[in-house]
Amino acid sequence: MTQRKRTSNTQSSSQSKRTSGPAATQEEDDDQTFTQPSTTQVQRGMEKLTPAQVDQKTAEVVQFFLVKDQKKIPVRRADLVKHVVKEYRNIYPEIMKRAARIFDQVFGLKMIEIDAKNHMYILINKLETVEGASPITNPTNPKMGMLFVILSVIFMKGGVVGENVIWKTLKNLKVDVGEKHEEFGDVKKVVTDEFVRQRYLEYVRIPHTEPIEHEFHWGQRAEVEVSKSKILAFMGELHEQDPQSWSQQYQEAHSSSSTQPSTSSQR
Repeated sequence: MTQRKRTSNTQSSSQSKRTSGPAATQEEDDDQTFTQPSTTQVQRGMEKLTPAQVDQKTAEVVQFFLVKDQKKIPVRRADLVKHVVKEYRNIYPEIMKRAARIFDQVFGLKMIEIDAKNHMYILINKLETVEGASPITNPTNPKMGMLFVILSVIFMKGGVVGENVIWKTLKNLKVDVGEKHEEFGDVKKVVTDEFVRQRYLEYVRIPHTEPIEHEFHWGQRAEVEVSKSKILAFMGELHEQDPQSWSQQYQEAHSSSSTQPSTSSQR
């Protein structure tokens, strides 16, 4: 419990340091200059465009999302407006609404805003959401399997764990971060860079540590895609133990008060 309290107080400052580089600052500035158009502004903007123009811009937004989704990279509103929507920003809500409808009806995907403050979106498979067949909970490739192990350790340790625990766990599975892996290549880079950019993990520096130490938390995408109850069931099978014996984790996994980021197509 002490560890959880300590990390919760430092997490926000650590995260801000992680995104305080020149590129992140530019993205924040770009987003701050964008004002959400009113319904009236959208209506006026639509009157000046042909249906074909709106359809074309919607298709460009859809394509942008799909390209990012191939690498599981969240889409920032700032990037979307600056690089895709451009001069059509006055009808941004309408474009996003239409894009969300295409994802839903054509691709079977749901657009979800995982970060309301920074306006970041991801796509998730509607069937996986309904049936619980998440690629993380039921990994079909080695890299997702490794991620599943890491998320499981973090969850079972109360939501936060030092990086040394993760490296030791992976080494026990014959995945040594000090060596180039045949399947994953640079394991540490995959975990601390790729999984972090995809928002499956948060890699947070612990203040006042020498040498520098980091800890891992679940990322925003993991909170949306990963079933904690299935992780607990998996751990129960692994250790031949009733999942309810981990009372704290069981309560969290089955809590009806746990909230999910809401679907958004208007922001």
